[in-house]
Parts: sequence; C-alpha cells; structure tokens
Amino acid sequence: MRWIPLLLVLLTLLSAAPDGHADDLDAALRTRVDVAIAEGLDWLAAQQSDAGAWSNEKFPALSALPLEAFAQSDHADRDAIVSNSCAFILSKAQKNGGIYRKSIVPGRGGLSTYNTAVCVSALHAVGDPAFLTTILKARAFLTESQLVGDDEHAGGFGYGQSSIRRSTDLMVSMHAVEAMYRTRDAEDSRASGETRAKLDAEKTLAYITQMQNASDAGDAEQGGFFYGPGKSGAGKTENAKGEVVFRSYGSMTYAGLLALIYTDVPRDDPRVKSAFAWSLDHWTLDENPGLGVQGMYFFYNVLAKALDTYGVNPLTPSEGEPINWKAALAEKLLTLQTRDADSGHAYWVNANGRYWENDPVLVTSYAIQALQRL
Repeated sequence: MRWIPLLLVLLTLLSAAPDGHADDLDAALRTRVDVAIAEGLDWLAAQQSDAGAWSNEKFPALSALPLEAFAQSDHADRDAIVSNSCAFILSKAQKNGGIYRKSIVPGRGGLSTYNTAVCVSALHAVGDPAFLTTILKARAFLTESQLVGDDEHAGGFGYGQSSIRRSTDLMVSMHAVEAMYRTRDAEDSRASGETRAKLDAEKTLAYITQMQNASDAGDAEQGGFFYGPGKSGAGKTENAKGEVVFRSYGSMTYAGLLALIYTDVPRDDPRVKSAFAWSLDHWTLDENPGLGVQGMYFFYNVLAKALDTYGVNPLTPSEGEPINWKAALAEKLLTLQTRDADSGHAYWVNANGRYWENDPVLVTSYAIQALQRL
C-alpha cells in the first residue's frame, strides 16, 4: 500500500527471494504458476464489462475478488482494469458506509456485510490514498454490523444487517474480521480525538471459538470448525457419549484458523494449535474435506491464505513425509485450469454449483489469489 511505512516494504522485500516470493517452488514450477496467473488474468480481463464490473453486478464482491487479483499483479493492462473496477465498486458505496447494492428482494442485491467486507479489502489492496474516506466509512459500517447481545450470535456477522432475525456464520464473520484486520492501518489517518472503528475483540473471539469442536466431539472432529451456530454444511454425527455434534470440515477449519490469527490469537494458543492439527490430520487437495467437491475453490483460497498467514512450510504430519503445501497446491490448481477454445485464455470453474462456484469469474479469482500466495 502506498501508505505502508517504507521500512516495512523494505523488510518484506529483503525477506523474499529475488523474484518476490519465498523459494518454496522450484524455478520450473514457479514459471508454470506465473504463466497460469497471467492466462487467468487475461481471461478475466476479457470478461470485465464496460462499467468495470464482473459477473453479477448486483453483488459488487464478485467484482472485488478479480480486482484484488489484478491489484496484486503486473498485468499489462492492470492500471486501466483496476481503475475501471474501483470506479464501479465506489459507485456502490452507500451513505451508511456499506458497499453493496440495496435490495429488499433476495437475489437482487443486499448481502451488505459480505459485500462490504470483500470490497473494502480489495480497495485497500489497491493502495490509493484517495480511497481512505471510503475505507474508513466501510470500517465503521462493519463495526456496526457486528451483532451485540448475549445469545449465540453475539460477536458474529451475518450476510447483511437485518432487523427481522439474527443469523450469523463463520464464513461471513471471517471475511469481516479479515477486512478489519487488513485495513486497520487506515485508522491512523483519523483526526486526533476522532472515534476509531474497531470490533469488540472479546465478543469476536467468543463467537469464533464456539464453532470449533472441542475434544469431547471425538478425535475426527476435535479442533476443526463448522459453519455457524446450530448448523454445519457437513452435517452431524454423534460423539462417544451419543451426543449430537456438528462435523468439522476443511474450508471452515481454515476460515476459523485465519479468523483466530486475525483476532490476534497467538500461534501457540490451544485453539490455533488444534485447528492446525485438524488440518494436518485431514490433509488433502482432492476434496474440500467433509464436503467433497462442494466449495472446492473457496477451500483452496482460504487454505492458501490461512497457511501463508500461519507461516509454516513444509507441513509435518505425524505420519508420512513432510508436505510442501505450496508446491502441492500449485500443481493441483494447474491441473484444474481449463482453456477456452475460442480465445485461448485459461480459467477455472467448478462443475458443482454450490456456493456460486459454477461462476468461472468467482472461481478463477479464488484460484489466482491462491496462486499469488505461493
């Protein structure tokens, strides 16, 4: 970002390999990854509308995801594509600070918290000081979107603000916590004495933790995370006492691990260690553990972010050889890339449409962002 202190930038550059990445990939694989990213960006560039949007314009988060991929690239048309996309996203900024399309009809817009979190993260990644006011307003909106009270939803986030019912989940809460963490430096620009936007850290951590299975859930579930209070996309099982527990699954466990880290929980905290242990015990890139092919690319995306942020490679499971997860993920995503016969550009898509993953713009953005972490 242009407002990050120069020293931090220099330290980042000095800690990286000459090509700007840690040397977890050999030269040949690094070249293949760079080519795949470039081809995916070329495909996305051809999909951008004249308005600067991608995919369904009613949900600006679907444009923010490719925007962030371009913002972190050296694509030849980066500046024009980023500029057009930012203009579109800024056009969705509301007076209340949220970034979304207003709608009272499901499927026509809304999802204010989710869209705002993803959009403000992307705007911040661009690093233009002109966006500071919008970012600060969005941070205030997200702060106000955190549910208060004393029930199981307190401290969490739902897809949008609602006065009708209380509904939260770990996926949206992770996006909100991530957005607040990544944009926290923007608060330094506030005038002296001005109220800073921040989450209720105690409530946030309590909310995240309640979706993590404890030891009494059984060895297969312990340490992993499920979707939300009273619900899990992976279904239910019974523990040794015959009690019903929600199954842990891959994408939510990495989301939970990332949310814990973004809430400043130390790496040696039992909650972080047990989440990481679950991910090791259930390591695979052939499926989203517990969900099969459902949500596969969100799984790859959040796995890359969580393990990169956790800061370990290779992985050392209790049995078997060490795993260079970056190389393994690179190889997996490279095998899944599809080439457009007409344009020659390459992209990604999930044949299983759950969680919108039959949208190639969404999935290609997930894949590129994951590859950019390697």
